[in-house]
Amino acid sequence: MFESSTLIHTSTEPTEVTDEPVLQVVDSGAVRILMMNRPEKLNALNSELTQALVDALTEADASERVRAVVLGGRGRGFCAGADLSEFAELTPAQQEKVSKRADLTARLQTLPQQMSKPIISVVQGPAVGGGAGLAIGCDMMVAADTLKFGYPEIKHSIVPALVMTGMQRQIGRKLAFELISTGRLLSAQEVHDIGLANEICPAKDALQRGIDIATTWAEATPAAMRSIKELFYRVADLPFEAAMRAGRDVNTIMRGFREDRP
Repeated sequence: MFESSTLIHTSTEPTEVTDEPVLQVVDSGAVRILMMNRPEKLNALNSELTQALVDALTEADASERVRAVVLGGRGRGFCAGADLSEFAELTPAQQEKVSKRADLTARLQTLPQQMSKPIISVVQGPAVGGGAGLAIGCDMMVAADTLKFGYPEIKHSIVPALVMTGMQRQIGRKLAFELISTGRLLSAQEVHDIGLANEICPAKDALQRGIDIATTWAEATPAAMRSIKELFYRVADLPFEAAMRAGRDVNTIMRGFREDRP
């Protein structure tokens, strides 16, 4: 069993981090565990952490040793969204910086579903704005009972533009508009009830539960898991008949997957 206490702290007090990396990367067998590591900032996404996540997710997807990924955050929060302290430099007068940061953020928000390997988020405390988008962008989510989830950007006169697409597709239009226009936060139970979280766990158990699920994924034949994920997201964007044709095509080749097992 992997000890969750080695990576995630459930204390309600912020933890000061000085010379530690902004992203911790640990392997548990064939499971790659990525832990955002800015707990004193509730793992807010500055450019350094955003780039580190993009690089780590890309590397995990390319690695033959990795079969599944867990994404979490150290400290009392999963991710507080964009680090507002960087906004002072992201002004109309700095258009090149603004565009570069927007491209980087968009890349991070789309990567979890573009990856060929399954990824699960383990989410505790605040998961807001870009952090909320990252949490629900993963294939599954384990929610700690401390979760506070939402899109409070309107309270800072900001538009949650880069997470709006995923929000609409997964939450539904009426509730999505309520959340972005009021900034209301949802509890773990509410997030579970609307189908965004697969499970609710005590905070101290959440990471281990995520690792357990990822370990089950890692036991599957890689070709089968890769095809499941690719087809799952592909058919979501296709008309019914086209989706069925795509499913038929995968059905004709899946017989060989069993031969790939050791």
